[in-house]
Amino acid sequence: MINNLVTFLTYENIYLLANWGVIPFWLLLIVAPNSIFTKALVHSIVVPLLLAFAYIFIAYQIYITGDFFEGFELYFGLESLYSVYSDESFLLIFWLHFLALSLFLGSWISRDSQRYLIPKVFTILSLILTYFSGPVGLVFYWFIRIFFSKKISFND
Repeated sequence: MINNLVTFLTYENIYLLANWGVIPFWLLLIVAPNSIFTKALVHSIVVPLLLAFAYIFIAYQIYITGDFFEGFELYFGLESLYSVYSDESFLLIFWLHFLALSLFLGSWISRDSQRYLIPKVFTILSLILTYFSGPVGLVFYWFIRIFFSKKISFND
């Protein structure tokens, strides 16, 4: 049974499962941020844990192929970064990293916007921007948050 699972877990299948798998959680953040399902699934460790398992599985695959230390080349310049991410295993690890962190950020934006009573339209726009481009969504939300909280704060 484990062998069947391992053969199913190709890089392409992991990518598709992770990519399509996070969309329901983003929709929960947008449509039902106060729902018990959102609190149990999105505001908890469940989704990052699932993405972490995929991350660990791919890191293990990289390790057993002997390419593990090639990932450190990304610090030597842009050309090295391009070289590292031309390998689909390293690219997939980066993508899982991005999905986990952007969903975590979206979850924080959702909770924080409730604390400062930010209108849903601004929260939804921030979440959509965060889904497509994490830092842009965060900056947009931060400016909105300044307006509604009536203060500038660089820490929480």
